[in-house]
Amino acid sequence: MKNKKLLLLVATLVMALVLSACGGKDEAEPANNENAETDTNKNAEEDHSGSHGQMNHSSSGEVPKDLAVAENPTYPVDSQVVINANHMPGMDGAAATIDGAFDTTVYSVTYTPTAGGEKVEDHKWVIHEELESAGNQPFQPGDEVVLNTDHMEGMDGATAVIDSAEQTTVYMVSYTDTETGDEVKNHKWVTESELSPIK
Repeated sequence: MKNKKLLLLVATLVMALVLSACGGKDEAEPANNENAETDTNKNAEEDHSGSHGQMNHSSSGEVPKDLAVAENPTYPVDSQVVINANHMPGMDGAAATIDGAFDTTVYSVTYTPTAGGEKVEDHKWVIHEELESAGNQPFQPGDEVVLNTDHMEGMDGATAVIDSAEQTTVYMVSYTDTETGDEVKNHKWVTESELSPIK
């Protein structure tokens, strides 16, 4: 009888140890995963330096209906180019295909996202036709405008200040991200000065 009680006690202790070990492992793993995810997100935010972390790299390819197609662009549709701009990681040096070329005024802008968060400074690029009540005359640096586009989360409807303005040809491009290998389709926008022919 004593042996049975002792055996039962030992079995109970062993089961309790096994269950507590399993339980401890289950509780520890999510905590570690959460920390890893937080660290990854933090690093990603630092890498994107506040300005383009939530940028919508690809788009549907739709453009404002009043946007003028460039009649004789330096880089016609379907031509191959190299991007010389670092609006976001994986862009500079990427080989790209021209999806569209348009004549307009292009702006860099500073704004605070509508959902809150840090101010986005010198965002490149927003075109004249993506500003609310734009009219026919281009805006000047220092002018306050309302954004009517969603290149980035919290951009649509945000009040912005024009940092720079330039009348030029802008291009919509598709390219392969040099860091991730992801395909970016119909990216808006790069300017003519940010492109060069493939040699």
